[in-house]
Amino acid sequence: MNASQPRLTLTVRMLGLVADICERVGVLTAMREKALPAQQRQHNRIRTVQATLAIESNTLNIEQVTAVLDGKRVLGLPREIQEVRNAFTTYESMPSWHPTQLTDLLAAHRLLMHGLIDDAGQLRKGGVGIYRGERLLHMAPPASRLMPLMHDLLRWLAASDWPPLITSCVFHYEFEFIHPFADGNGRMGRLWQTLILSQWRPVLAYLPVESVICARQESYYAALAMADQVGEATPFVEFMLQALQQSLREASESEPESTTKPVDAYAADPATVQVTDQVTDQVTDPIARLLAVLIPGITLKASELMQRLGLAHRPTFNQNYLKPALAAGLIEMTDPASPRSPLQQYRRV
Repeated sequence: MNASQPRLTLTVRMLGLVADICERVGVLTAMREKALPAQQRQHNRIRTVQATLAIESNTLNIEQVTAVLDGKRVLGLPREIQEVRNAFTTYESMPSWHPTQLTDLLAAHRLLMHGLIDDAGQLRKGGVGIYRGERLLHMAPPASRLMPLMHDLLRWLAASDWPPLITSCVFHYEFEFIHPFADGNGRMGRLWQTLILSQWRPVLAYLPVESVICARQESYYAALAMADQVGEATPFVEFMLQALQQSLREASESEPESTTKPVDAYAADPATVQVTDQVTDQVTDPIARLLAVLIPGITLKASELMQRLGLAHRPTFNQNYLKPALAAGLIEMTDPASPRSPLQQYRRV
């Protein structure tokens, strides 16, 4: 990163996305003349927490995350349960922080990684590389450079006159490039971008853009890698602006329902999902799990759904998950005329 200003090429596509996002933010703000109901804030925050942790291989689904935060017993790894509690507490603490203060950044990391690593809230003391399998994707700067790099980045953030939408995306990329912590860098980068955006427009504090990123996880990592290759943040900024645009589109489409009834909320029994305003006997536990990973507004192939559910046996998936959900009218194929196509995708109704 350049000590004075990160490298970025403004593109026509980028400017078009910024214009569209600004318009959508204005519409969403007008729709929410009053504060977002507490129930919807909680629901959006749970989606954010589940998605940002799923990106980092946490296997707990929406149903289980909801149960953890309700104080119920959940069958899961203790570390994953701790990650959920930490992430929720950290996001709830977000309004008390200023994005340009290193002390606040360290305090957030301390909360986020409490009980998970020994040096929570401290910059890493050793080198770190990011691997996919045995392949090195990114070698972060040495530990001796972390303090000056972070000071440069935060000074740039404080002085930047770029639009906050672009500034937040650039910060997110530069933060991941520096990789200042031994663990938790991805979660922190997404959290801090949300913090920057929420101080620009408060309505964005509860926008679960992490759900879109999770659904497009491979593209997220590919954008980071491409930015590394070209030596500037441009590819990653374009990806993140697209993710924000999609998240805002989903929020606007669901807004009329969310003001009157919870969407995807769970009943007292966390194994039973509440679909729109009623719970039916058709929503078995497998279907509830399927609905929890098939986020409204996105489409996924059967193989992608199986991966998210942790399943490897296709007949079991078809019999217990896919066919009952289709029969109940809870999901649909995007192209019913070609049900046997390997490219066939599914979406929430």
